Amino acid sequence: MTTINSVLGPLDTANLGFTLMHEHIIVASAGVPQNYTELLGIGFMDRIVNGLTQAKEGGIGTVVDATTLDLGRDVTVLAEASCLTGVNIIACTGWWLDMPRFLAGVSADQFAQLFIREIEEGIAGTDIKAGILKSASDISGVTPGEEAVLRGVARAHLKTNVPIMLHSYSPGQVGRQQLAILKEEGVDLRRVKMDHSNDTTDVEYLTWLLEQGCYLGLDRYPGRNTSPLARTKTMKALIDAGYGERLLPSHDWSLVQVMAAAPLISPEEREERNPYGYLYMKKVVFPQLQEMGVSETMLNSLCVDGPRNFFEGV
Repeated sequence: MTTINSVLGPLDTANLGFTLMHEHIIVASAGVPQNYTELLGIGFMDRIVNGLTQAKEGGIGTVVDATTLDLGRDVTVLAEASCLTGVNIIACTGWWLDMPRFLAGVSADQFAQLFIREIEEGIAGTDIKAGILKSASDISGVTPGEEAVLRGVARAHLKTNVPIMLHSYSPGQVGRQQLAILKEEGVDLRRVKMDHSNDTTDVEYLTWLLEQGCYLGLDRYPGRNTSPLARTKTMKALIDAGYGERLLPSHDWSLVQVMAAAPLISPEEREERNPYGYLYMKKVVFPQLQEMGVSETMLNSLCVDGPRNFFEGV
């Protein structure tokens, strides 16, 4: 039996069920859920519960919440949501892209100790422990501050054996830089998931990543810039090439976000792009894959066997 940390305590990987490997319950900025709840809108907890209940009724067993501290992580909300809906939630530790200047000069070892504490002891004074590590780099490549975080994540992984998820800029092949650093740190790349990989249709690059040993997070659905159908065709090409067991599709979708007066994307546009929330994969993507000839066995493997194997280190 293999157990991992969920927000409600140890979770047997045999009980993960259909798992979405990169989502957000709330996405905001550090401290917003605790201090400026009005920015999340009236009844934000009801929206979370409704979204997760619909997901549960649609067959979703587990959600990996990719929300780090700088993205507004609130583990007490995650625990309450999991308790009320029966959906397993895995919280993450690590850091995204918003590095405040006050953290300049914090070393990789310092970051590692913070992440280890959140895995082994708990987050924000609670006994809620992280079950996955996260680091991020984007269009600028791995910046010095992001390298310190990435090396800290690697060292925390080596101490705890908790796997790693990487936010990456796939159109610029930034994963090559990230994996090189993890290799220097001695990380077995089979414990690494390269996220946002379906922001590119460059199968040659994606195949290179897979050949390094890592899993691919095909986790932007419906996404932007690259069409949902192009993303699915890329997934089908990778399945046909024999890599289906290490593809982890998801949405990178948030149930609650800041209700800005002038948002970058209006609520109406969000609803139009994805009327199904966490069930878009089941409602849209899987039927497309079936029409392309992907078997029911492979579809089950993508979100059941694949996540379990990733967490178990297979």
